[in-house]
Amino acid sequence: MKKLLLAPIVIAGVLSLTSCASITEGTSQQVAVKTSPVEGAACTLQNNKGQWVVNQTPGIVTVHQSAGAMNVSCKKAGYGTATRSFRSTTKGMVAGNLLFGGIIGGGVDVADGAAFHYPSTMRVRFNSKS
Repeated sequence: MKKLLLAPIVIAGVLSLTSCASITEGTSQQVAVKTSPVEGAACTLQNNKGQWVVNQTPGIVTVHQSAGAMNVSCKKAGYGTATRSFRSTTKGMVAGNLLFGGIIGGGVDVADGAAFHYPSTMRVRFNSKS
């Protein structure tokens, strides 16, 4: 009888540890977008989870994290278009999540993007005035 009661408690405990990054840090992050040598550019950020806009640089936008790169395209009158790609990196807590949350917890964090993050500042450089 005690074993029957213990099994659901153990299962609930293990499941509560899964997808730790999703719960503790979420699946989105704020990034600052800056352009040089000019400011006031309009930028579009895009990854495999969506698309976001910064109407005027410097600016801040909340993006969805992903294993995929964040592609940033900025336009400024007289300067044309400048583009840059930013790779995501894996958060350190993913190893702990795999250890305590197992494959399920790690899999959830990877699938929803919580296991990754982008640089907090994304700098895009225009070549020269066109």
